[in-house]
Amino acid sequence: MSTQQHIAILGSGNIGLSLAKGLVKAGIYQPEQITLTRRNEKALSLMADKGYNVTSDNSKAVNDADIIVLAVLPQQLNKLLHEIKSSVWEQKHLLISVVSGVSCNDVRRQLGLEVQVTRAMPNTAIAIGQSMTCIATDNASVENMSIVKSLFDTVGVTIQINEELMTSATALCACGIAFFLRSIRAASQGGTEIGFHAHDALKMAAQTAKGAADLLLQLSSHPEQEIDKVTSPKGCTIAGLNEMEHNGFSSAMIKGIKTSAEKAAVLYDKEN
Repeated sequence: MSTQQHIAILGSGNIGLSLAKGLVKAGIYQPEQITLTRRNEKALSLMADKGYNVTSDNSKAVNDADIIVLAVLPQQLNKLLHEIKSSVWEQKHLLISVVSGVSCNDVRRQLGLEVQVTRAMPNTAIAIGQSMTCIATDNASVENMSIVKSLFDTVGVTIQINEELMTSATALCACGIAFFLRSIRAASQGGTEIGFHAHDALKMAAQTAKGAADLLLQLSSHPEQEIDKVTSPKGCTIAGLNEMEHNGFSSAMIKGIKTSAEKAAVLYDKEN
C-alpha cells in the first residue's frame, strides 16, 4: 500500500540506505518521497541517480518530511538533534530512532519538544531484507506504531517490545549477527580441519546454520526438540555437543550477549 507521506533518513549509512531501498521495493514509497542525508553528499550520488532526494542539510530534510529516521552513531546524535530542533513540529512529525542506547525520552529532552518518538533496532541483515527488527515507544500512538512496523516489515521481521528491553534487543539481534557469523566461521574451520576445502566448508556450514534456523522458524519448534532428533545413544552428535559444552560453548554465548548489552547501555552520552 503506497503512502503520500515523505520520509527523511538522517545519516544514510548501511541501515538507512537498506531501509530506503526496502520501502521502494515494497511499493510503499517512491524514491522522490524519500530524502537521504549525509555529511558527504557525493557519497549518495548513486541514490540521487535513482530518484532519491539527497542533501547534507538535515534541517531542510526535516522540513520536507512527515517521518524522520535518526540513523547516526550515538556520539553524533546530540549534535544532529540540536541542528534540527527548530525544524521539528510536535503536531506533524513522527521520529524513529535506530540509535543504540538512546531512549525516546532522551530524544525529546534534547529537542525540548513533546514530539512522538519511536525506537527501532534492525540488524545488518536488513541489507538482504532479512532483518530482525525490534520496535518500541513510550508515547507514540497505536496508529504511528503501526506505521513504524509497516516500514520495517519491508526489510524483514518486526516485533514490538517494551522500551526497557531495547538495549537487550541490541545485544541479542544487532550484535547477535556477529555472534552467529563467528559460530559459522568456527564450524567452517572445523570442517577444513577434518578434510574439506575452505570454500566448501564455509558453504556447508552456512547452509547448515540456515537450515537449523528455518527448522525453528517454520516449524515453531524448540532447539532441544530438534537436537533430540539428531542425537542418538552413544552417537557422534551428542559426543560433539558434550565436548563443546565442556569447553563453555553455551556459557560463552550467554556471557557475550550480556556483555554486549551492558556496553550498549553506555554508548550514548546524555550530557553532551
